[in-house]
Amino acid sequence: MTAIRQPVRLATSNDAQSILDIYAPYCLKSPSTFEVQAPEVEEIRNRIEKTLTRFPYLIFEENGQPVAYAYAGQHMERAAYRFSVNVSVYVKEGFHGTGKGKALYGVLLPLLKKQGFCNAFAGITMPNAGSEALHKSVGFIQTGLYKNIGYKFEKWHDVSWWQLPLRPLTNHPSEPTPISKMLEDAEYSFLKQNN
Repeated sequence: MTAIRQPVRLATSNDAQSILDIYAPYCLKSPSTFEVQAPEVEEIRNRIEKTLTRFPYLIFEENGQPVAYAYAGQHMERAAYRFSVNVSVYVKEGFHGTGKGKALYGVLLPLLKKQGFCNAFAGITMPNAGSEALHKSVGFIQTGLYKNIGYKFEKWHDVSWWQLPLRPLTNHPSEPTPISKMLEDAEYSFLKQNN
């Protein structure tokens, strides 16, 4: 009997070109990212590997091809921020509004909660009705606005910040568990089955 192929799985460094194919148009045609040039594939590979030392990096596949991805990273560098993460999701051109982003967040956010993170944050370059709708649909609320913080395509852009509490706050939180340790749990074996 053949195992059922799940659409969401953990990314590997071998996915670097597929991820770059999804991400490059955002760099070149959209203010959704403030990178103004697409990175090299080796840079994407390094980002995947660095992320996976501590955080999830997920791929959504359709017919065996990556069409969206999502990942988490440290909110800010100082140690006191270690219980908060930034999350990002990117969907391939032609697949927007098809539920891929929500499906990725449906795996990513509970996984971050289980790891022990307390808050997830997302920055959205405004206006972006699709991204706002996605984040609202999974429970994020807008908590702030950076006015005219990014300059791209000869225009200044605002970034709104959205927050999702992942678990109740305590005075003595346990340190977050690295993703590599979480993957030892059989509950998350499906994330590795397609690699």
